[in-house]
Amino acid sequence: MNDSQYNIMAEDLLLALEEAIEDCGVDIDYEGVGGMLTLTFKNASKIIINKQAPLHEIWVATKFNGHHFHFENDQWIDKRGGDEFWSFISQAVSTQAEAQLTLNAE
Repeated sequence: MNDSQYNIMAEDLLLALEEAIEDCGVDIDYEGVGGMLTLTFKNASKIIINKQAPLHEIWVATKFNGHHFHFENDQWIDKRGGDEFWSFISQAVSTQAEAQLTLNAE
């Protein structure tokens, strides 16, 4: 993947996540600025998702730990645990929102 492809795919992922948060039915504030998306929950915890363009990765920081996702076989995959992005982010958001959520790109 070249830099241009990465930037398009990463921006598409962040936009899809914003839409999924908007449609999830739980009050989660979000702000996207310059390749970074910050989710803020009622309990004041945050999840920060940001592009790491030099590495062609997406990094996710939760209140518990950080994860680095790379694009593999048409999916963003966690280099630490092997989880697919949408599965991972659904669990992380559910934990921090204290509500069961399933997020996906539509």
